[in-house]
Amino acid sequence: MKKIIIRLLISIALAACKKEAPPNIVLILADDLGYSELGSYGQKHIETPNIDELGKNGMTFTQFYSGAPVCAPARCILLTGKHAGHAFIRGNDEWGIRGDVWDFAKAVEDPGLEGQRPIPDSLVTVAELLQKAGYTTACIGKWGLGAPFTEGAPNNQGFDLFYGYNCQRQAHTYYPKHLWKNEEKVWLSNKLVVPGTKLEEGADPLDENSYANYTLEEYAPDLMFNETIQFLEENHKDPFFLYFATPIPHVPLQAPDSLIHYYRDKFGEEHPYLGEQGYFPTFSPRATYAAMVTYLDIQVGLIVQKLKDLGVYDNTIIMFTSDNGPTYAGGADSRFFDSAAPFSSIHGRGKGSVYEGGIRVPFIVQWPEKVMPGSTSDHQAALYDFFPTLCELAGIDKQVETDGLSMVSVFAGSDHPDQHEFLYWEYPATGGQQAIRMDNWKGIRRNLFKGNLDIELYDLSSDIGETRNVASENPEVVKEIERIMQEQHQASEIDRFKFEILGD
Repeated sequence: MKKIIIRLLISIALAACKKEAPPNIVLILADDLGYSELGSYGQKHIETPNIDELGKNGMTFTQFYSGAPVCAPARCILLTGKHAGHAFIRGNDEWGIRGDVWDFAKAVEDPGLEGQRPIPDSLVTVAELLQKAGYTTACIGKWGLGAPFTEGAPNNQGFDLFYGYNCQRQAHTYYPKHLWKNEEKVWLSNKLVVPGTKLEEGADPLDENSYANYTLEEYAPDLMFNETIQFLEENHKDPFFLYFATPIPHVPLQAPDSLIHYYRDKFGEEHPYLGEQGYFPTFSPRATYAAMVTYLDIQVGLIVQKLKDLGVYDNTIIMFTSDNGPTYAGGADSRFFDSAAPFSSIHGRGKGSVYEGGIRVPFIVQWPEKVMPGSTSDHQAALYDFFPTLCELAGIDKQVETDGLSMVSVFAGSDHPDQHEFLYWEYPATGGQQAIRMDNWKGIRRNLFKGNLDIELYDLSSDIGETRNVASENPEVVKEIERIMQEQHQASEIDRFKFEILGD
């Protein structure tokens, strides 16, 4: 009897010492999805039941931000944990010194013209740390951080599998001639239709058949989703990190016909978009945009179901967010959808700007038994918080200094999580911009390239739309924001990201 008790005590002790298995991590990054383009964030026109379900089963953040108002820097900030004053990539950089990178057809044939400026091998990405810790890692979707065969390519930055668009410019069609699988160019059966191709001469813009040239055979999001499911099936027995960087709903407006017709019936007749801004014409732009978002929502639901079918759902944390606010170009009608409500998403206030509409984004996290279902958090956080968060989830040392704070305690419902003293942005385009979020204060500098150093100040507790500049009434707050802006900006290694007026 005594031996049985001893064995029982030993078993209990061993069980207590046994480490809990690290969670699988699924991070879904939408592209140009506005703050209010999900049903759970107040969207009235677009249906997103599966993503809304993530919120019902998890936590919805109301004060979460991108790290930048456009694609490439936001992705760099996410993966490296550095805010835009310290990040290597701070704006979209097409690395034009290589030649005619904007010639789409040439870049299809020549990988030397494809892709964006590469992040250096010396940078540590969170994917590299997870990979070293035993996670199988995949990036599926859009990359934008290093051209093929460079040190910035995904396989050189911590991803065992890459499938999708290496280049942001090539992602300006959802029916491309090729995608990439790791460092292999995968040719598709689509014919070459260069982005910006207008309707054929003499075509009737009110005839849907005039737009047939923009719906081809192989739809890239279908192919990316198939690779995602295959990755889960092949790697679910060990810890995995899936970074699903979908190109949806970035323009051009292209979606499956069945969903377009569903929304066309719902919205009624509308005016075609004829490609005035360099994107493909679209017969039903509002219906097509809504169809794209709902198509992504369907994919999210199928990913969740696959996790359940594979028996790994309970030990998988799912996070959903967007890289920046909604666009104003390519036929996307942010006014109709009120895409950034309660913020403005008009040109100059949405994508490309550091106003709330350009950088505040939806963020939902679901983790069975760990995150309280249906909970809401007003915790202020940004994309650069993912680096320390994923490291803590995996139980590993982040090894490098970041600007981020882990959100794991927030997920657990802590009343006293680590809080940022401020959030910081800078954007070396659209005139040159800086911004600070400090408690309820929002400070913005615009037109830095024109010599302007004045700071606009908004009290978001009473002026969520950033309509009343109260800088003159709060000189001490402005002074503190100016100090932080000066302190957090470090001169970029890349000339195009420098601010001469800030001493670079």
